[in-house]
Amino acid sequence: MSRQARRDTQVELQVRRRLHAAGHRYRVDYRPDRSIRCRGDIVFTRRKVVVFIDGCFWHGCPLHATQPKNNADWWRGKLASNVERDRRHSDALRDLGWQVLRFWEHEPPAAIFERIVAVVQGVENDS
Repeated sequence: MSRQARRDTQVELQVRRRLHAAGHRYRVDYRPDRSIRCRGDIVFTRRKVVVFIDGCFWHGCPLHATQPKNNADWWRGKLASNVERDRRHSDALRDLGWQVLRFWEHEPPAAIFERIVAVVQGVENDS
């Protein structure tokens, strides 16, 4: 597990390049609120938008998640707790006024970029 990239995955990098080229500025691998122990992949602090790009295996993608056969009980619990933790963190951030966007690593970076821009600009226009 220590070899698994926590940040700077290919999809993250592609989305971040597009955002930066479009003039958007953000924080990377940033803790949006001190009261919650989670780090957003891309965080727009002024607009209170946090983006997570979740890996299919680790976060239980309904299309691509697999269950390891070795030590299956431990893995089942571990992966289920990851999904539950993600839900708790999203709910807590929303309660604090953050807009939470979650994407899967298999989604096209262009589509992720477009959705993020639509939300960030929508939040920006509401101000």
